[in-house]
Amino acid sequence: MTNVSAISALQTLRSINSQMEDTQNHISTGFKVATAADNAAYWSIATTMRSDKSAMGTVQDALGLAAAKTDTAYTGLNAAIDVMSTIKTKLVAAREPGVDKDKVNAELTELKNQLVSISESASFSGQNWLYNNDTSANTTVEMVGSFNRSDTGAVSVGVLKFDTAESTLIDENDSNLGLLTADLSITHPAGTSTQTTSFFLLNVSAATAPTGTEIKLDSTTSNDDIDGMISAVDSMLGTMTNTAAVLGAANSRIDMQNAFVSNLMDTITKGVGRLVDADMNEESTKLKALQTQQQLGIQSLSIANSDSQNILSLFR
Repeated sequence: MTNVSAISALQTLRSINSQMEDTQNHISTGFKVATAADNAAYWSIATTMRSDKSAMGTVQDALGLAAAKTDTAYTGLNAAIDVMSTIKTKLVAAREPGVDKDKVNAELTELKNQLVSISESASFSGQNWLYNNDTSANTTVEMVGSFNRSDTGAVSVGVLKFDTAESTLIDENDSNLGLLTADLSITHPAGTSTQTTSFFLLNVSAATAPTGTEIKLDSTTSNDDIDGMISAVDSMLGTMTNTAAVLGAANSRIDMQNAFVSNLMDTITKGVGRLVDADMNEESTKLKALQTQQQLGIQSLSIANSDSQNILSLFR
């Protein structure tokens, strides 16, 4: 009434078919852990890390935007440095006896206009770190630089900071906040002694205008005043050079962080793959073995079922 051999063979065949179904699923999906039912711990880790990698992709986009902003500011500042160097050269030339200072001043006027044009044009995505025409002053800007997960599971976003007040060349609202519009106190020769004079380079008709002496020439400008203007321009040029160096360092850091995030994303992908990816060599070999076992199981079941039929021969 009960064919124990057939039941045993059937159970074995069912086990083989179940294993074959799992193996075929691993091969078709490429994952040995495709759902939480396969391995809850590994699936949870992989899902979390995939989410973190997606966030890092957004960080990488933000770093690209940050690099574009710093590149724009650096390019504008570098161009402004070249113009300032030319202005200093013109002032030195005006120091020579017999030079027409009015003509030199005409050149200075055009160079000043170029500085304004450069500052206004150095804008990216609505941000200008060299020129400010808002009622609020340029302040420290934050740029997304990293996505962090602590050992407790808490997440945070790391930022890169740059103080745009240091790079502001022109401020239309308050001239004191712009490097080229603010009064700069300079001690320079005055006959046989020295005197201190406040100089500024650009007058943009700001709400808070400079009160010092504008750097411009006419036929009555004394050599002592020109010496003071040269010193003022040189001081401004030194400050601009230092700011450009800071911008260059920030740009370099952004590039390094971008490369690090890219490598980190690749590492996470490899790590997740080690947890959940199926080994195709192993799975294909296993599938071949299971196919052989399945055939043997079917034959065993057939033999177990045929044993009962052999009893009928005793009644013939």
